[in-house]
Amino acid sequence: MTLEEWRYDCAVKQKKGLHFIIASVIIWTAVLIVHLTSLPILTKNLLTFCFTAPLMPIAYFISRMINVDFTNKGNPLTNLGVLFSLNQLLYLLIAMWVYPTVPESMVMVLAMIFGAHLLPFGWLYQSRNYIVLSVVIPIVSLYIGVNFPPYMVAGAMIMFEVLFSLLLSLEVKRLSSVND
Repeated sequence: MTLEEWRYDCAVKQKKGLHFIIASVIIWTAVLIVHLTSLPILTKNLLTFCFTAPLMPIAYFISRMINVDFTNKGNPLTNLGVLFSLNQLLYLLIAMWVYPTVPESMVMVLAMIFGAHLLPFGWLYQSRNYIVLSVVIPIVSLYIGVNFPPYMVAGAMIMFEVLFSLLLSLEVKRLSSVND
């Protein structure tokens, strides 16, 4: 297979990562809920970190529901997608520094990290939505995070993720119609 065929295979079998984007709606909703409470900010931030931990199992469960080949072991580019995701873990060190130092900004920083990490998936899945949102999410998160409380960033992220899920669903539907 050619590189383009492998990329197409990834996009089709993994439905352009839709399962992870849907899972992130759940996670950002949990972040919003905790940041609407009267808990101390450091507790809210600790819970926010804890809420990001189940991303993989939630995405796996969703992949089963929407018929996604979660591992796509036959495609060598799957490992590249994993590398793209693991890269985000290195940036979480920045959020860990922000956690006690500028606690009011941690949700903003997490949102910026999440948004920016989407960029290489635009190439992998041949998706303009990934590319555009990888730029828009960090910029909007920065603006909201500097000017509004953290729960507003979480709320904006939910809206972004719902919109993103809908846009990816349309892209996947177009892929399916090409296959038929």
